[in-house]
Formats: sequence, structure tokens, C-alpha cells
Amino acid sequence: MTETTRPAVLFVCVHNAGRSQMAAGYLQALAGDRIDVFSAGSEPGDRVNPAAVAVMAEEGIDLSAATPRVLTVDAVRRADVVITMGCGDACPIFPGRRYEDWSLDDPAGQSAEAVRAIRDEIRARVETLIAELV
Repeated sequence: MTETTRPAVLFVCVHNAGRSQMAAGYLQALAGDRIDVFSAGSEPGDRVNPAAVAVMAEEGIDLSAATPRVLTVDAVRRADVVITMGCGDACPIFPGRRYEDWSLDDPAGQSAEAVRAIRDEIRARVETLIAELV
């Protein structure tokens, strides 16, 4: 556990612009201060995908100020749970951490309808994760 005694979750995708940002947004909104939430990318983009921002706004979650961040070894070290979403071997592995790979489509270039389906799948997985951690 982190120094706060709350579990810490790190969501990782390649660009940290879609899936990982949506997952982090949901976890922050649904878990509140019960879980520390981070997200990062192995090759971060310039900005969060506007389609991801739009579909999350439909859920009342504002990602407009979110910015993609680079994945660091320290971020992985801080996390109790590391959830990857298509970043492959780019994520360092440390003993004592829980690792999951969520196989989700990349929302980049997808229609709003497709991004909503990805968003809804992420929400279901986040709700399961919260039930397991708190």
C-alpha cells in the first residue's frame, strides 16, 4: 500500500490520451479518496483525445484539464495495482504489485458511438476493481 494506506492504482496505455484517462477519471469519480489514482503512457500524446473528453463529460466527469504523462519507474513503484491497456512490454514489473492487462479497443479515430462502448466497458471494469480494493 502507499504511504496513505489507501491502495494506489496506475492505469497505463501507450499515449495516455484515451483509455487510461477514462479509467482514471472513473476511478477518481467513483472511489473518491478511498483509492489513489494515477495514469501514464509509454509514449504520451500531446493532449487527451477530444472524443474521450466528450463521452466522459456525458457521464459528468471532466477530463478537459487532464494531460498525458510519461510512464516512469517511480509511478509503477508507487502503485499497488498496475493496469495496462495495450502498452505491451513497456511497463516495468516489480514484485509485490498486482498487474492486469485490460484488452480494450483504442478510442483514437473511433466514432462517438464506439468510444461510448469503450467508456462503458471501462466503467464496468473500474466498478469491479473498486469492489475488490475497498
